[in-house]
Order: sequence, then structure tokens, then C-alpha cells
Amino acid sequence: MTTLLRLEDCTQASRKSRVQDIVVVEKVSLAVKEGEILGLVGRSGSGKSSLLDIMGGLDQPVGGQIYWKDRPVKPKDFEHVSIVLQNDALFPWLTISENIRLALEATSLSAKEKDERVAHITEIMDLDGYEGAFPRELSEAFCQRTALARALVRNPDLLLLDEPFLNLELLSAENLRTDLIELWSERRLQPLKAMVLATHAIEEAVLMCDRILLFSTSPGKISFEIPVPFAHPRNRQDASFRAFVDQVYSLMTPRAPTISEAEILEISANNSAKELEDENFIPLPDLSIETLAGLIEVLGNEPFSAHADLPELAQRLQMTLDDLLPLGETLQLLELAELEDGDIILTHRGRLFVEGDADARRDIMRTALLHALPLLRHIRNILDERSNHSLSAEPIRALLEKTMSENYARQTLNTVISWGRYAGIFIYDEESDRLLLEDED
Repeated sequence: MTTLLRLEDCTQASRKSRVQDIVVVEKVSLAVKEGEILGLVGRSGSGKSSLLDIMGGLDQPVGGQIYWKDRPVKPKDFEHVSIVLQNDALFPWLTISENIRLALEATSLSAKEKDERVAHITEIMDLDGYEGAFPRELSEAFCQRTALARALVRNPDLLLLDEPFLNLELLSAENLRTDLIELWSERRLQPLKAMVLATHAIEEAVLMCDRILLFSTSPGKISFEIPVPFAHPRNRQDASFRAFVDQVYSLMTPRAPTISEAEILEISANNSAKELEDENFIPLPDLSIETLAGLIEVLGNEPFSAHADLPELAQRLQMTLDDLLPLGETLQLLELAELEDGDIILTHRGRLFVEGDADARRDIMRTALLHALPLLRHIRNILDERSNHSLSAEPIRALLEKTMSENYARQTLNTVISWGRYAGIFIYDEESDRLLLEDED
């Protein structure tokens, strides 16, 4: 199989920290082969988007080489690559047809050839009848369908997809995903030769991709390469499909390394000695304590009795595995549960939470949060030390933006505030945008 694009020992770093560059992906080597859909699968912070930017020519790696058809890449080669982002904005003052045609403006095609290409891709992407509509008149799903059409109208050899279905509601995402795979399988997207899908959703990757690369985080590295053995179209409910998804989840949830109490104390002491500005904070999910507590309750009672198979638990809760995994990862972060080979197991602290009354549960969560989250611990220390026991939230957001995007920084601080409120660690005054101790005005 011919190699279309190849990365060799590529490293990328974020320059957001004033102290030092933060390595996002480290010495990643991969090949995109003609005729395949390659999946890049990992959680937030694994560098998937950074790799797509490199592959699409939007950014250059700080180390490593890029090859196009087995020769060093040239700027002109990126004309054969298109990219679709999760929030791929359309110009609101242009119609759907004009938004698609915009991708051809820099080409040497004649006006007639541009019209023909736009008409062809509009038909293929099932946008007939919407050519004169403006983005505000369409659903998010149709706007994303238009973004796909705009990327494909350039007749790329390689299409890069950065979580393109993430912000769509479930049925719309499934419809667009199915249509894209059907067009690919029927070879109606020619001359397109390959696609790369970056996603955090394992089931989506198994449904769409021919080969999956699993990424670890901080920094992003390839941990596993997994060929997908199923032909298209694929049935989510097929027993072999479910078993394969379960196996991939097992690879994503290995047993955490055993660590002694002495090592924990040493790590804690080292972290306490660090300046907050030197920390490389990880984004926190938008999850409420009530949701986490509910999952602990389900795990702690029959039929699971503190130990559950993730796919079985997802089915019982009527959730997708991809929605359940962030909950499990958060409980693991707080040391209330462990993820091990596709299972989730309550820790001793988690079992005490199930058995405790409301006050005991609050105390357990307070201890877990202060132990697991340096940011929350540092905020509380500042509030304790200040005579007015008050702290503006804006400098904390700015600090987080040194190591993560603005959206993730805001989400992370909102989560910390929500969790801190629940545990009585501090309160938040929205009007003044300040964090305060509860007994202070």
C-alpha cells in the first residue's frame, strides 16, 4: 500500500509558558497510507490536533521530518490536503454555495469549472436545495456538512478531520458519519486517497477507521497501533464489534502503577515546593460532583458491588462508552476508583463514600479534591493567607491559558469552582468574579 504522508520523529511544543516550552507531542512517527482511514485516538492533551496541524501544513514541528509520497514535503504539497475542524466556521454573510466556492478562489480554475465543482459536491453531500441559504438558517449539522463540502470541493488527496462530529447532537452526528463512510466506500469522493480522523471517541474510531493509533498524554505519544478487522458498513450491535471496542478500552485503561506511601509523600512535598506558574495543568471535564457521586453510588451497590465492566456499566446507564470514560478517569484522578483493563473498581476511599452520610461524603470529597488538584489546593492556601480571604478569578484563568486553550482554561476553572463549592473549600461570587472563604463577606 502506497504511503501518502509520513511523519518521522515529529515533536511539537506549546510556547504558552513563560518558564519553558511544553512538549505536546514527542517523537511521533506515523504513516498515512492510500486507501485507508487512519484514526488518532486519545484524551484531551494527547496532541491529536497538533499533529493534524502539522500534517495539514498549518504548523511546523520543532523537531522531526514530514514526507509527502516518500520525499521531503514542500509547501506546494499541502495544496493536496484539506482539514475540517470541530467548529469549522462558515462566513455568515455568504450563502452555502458561496461558502463552498470560497475554497476555490485561490485556484487557477475558470469560473465555469468552479461552478461545476461546487454543483457536484453540493449534490454528493446532499445539500441540494440549500445553495442559496445562509448559515443562520441551517442546523449545526448542515453547517458542518457544508464545512465538509468546502474541504472536499478542492479535490484533496488527503482529508484531515479534527473531531468533526463532536458538537453535533447524537442522531445528526450519526447521519453525517454514516453518509461520509458510505461516500468513501462507494469511491464517490475521488480523487480523495486517504482520511485521518482525530477523535477521543473509541467507538467512533472503530466504526469509521481501518487502523487506529492510541495516544498517551503529557506529552502525546503513540502507545498502540491497532488494525480494525471489519469491512464497511459496520454494525455497532454486532457481538464481535462490541468485543473489539471492549478490547480497545482495555488498552486505554491499564492498571495504574503501584506507588508506595513514601513516594506519595515525596511527590506531595515536591509539588508543594513548586511555584504555581511552573505547573503544567491538565484540562478538567465539565462534570458535576452530583454526577460523579451518582456513578459511585451505582458502582457501590448491586449488581456491581464496587467492580464493574465498563461496557456493561455503560449499557446499564444508557450511556456510550465514550461518555462514561471521562467520568471514570475523573474518579481515578480523585482516587475514588481505579480503571484497570476495561473495568472500573472502587477504591477504599470510594467505598467509604458509598457508606457515608452527607457530611462524611463531603469530607471525603474535600480530602480527595485537595489531594488531587494542585490548583484547588493553591487557591485555598492563598485565601487562607490573605487578610481579606478574597481572590480574583481572572488571574487564575490567565495562568491556565499559559498551558491550555482559552476555552479549556475557562472550563477547568469553572469545574474547580463547582467542585470547591460542593466541598466547602471556598465560595464564588459571580458578580465580582472573586473566590472567597465561606465565613467572609
